[in-house]
Amino acid sequence: MGRFQIYFFVFLVASLAIMQLSTAGEEGSVPVEECPSACSVRCSATHHLGNCMDVCISCCEKCLCVPSGTFGNKDECPCYRDRLTQDGLPKCP
Repeated sequence: MGRFQIYFFVFLVASLAIMQLSTAGEEGSVPVEECPSACSVRCSATHHLGNCMDVCISCCEKCLCVPSGTFGNKDECPCYRDRLTQDGLPKCP
């Protein structure tokens, strides 16, 4: 291997490591401090606002994502969509 190839290989490995670290634990684009705001939109159409907000914020903090709208669109956030209760029901509103 020539000197150029060694430098290129080291650069490539370092770049991939930095990219992996920068995206670790991140699914969506909602910072934790914005979860209450995102969840207030998600829960705005429910009659059980307090319960919806508590569960939504918990899901948002775990997934860093809240689907758009008040219902559905869960494919936008696979982590949010795939969280289940102990009974196997969808956990996140």
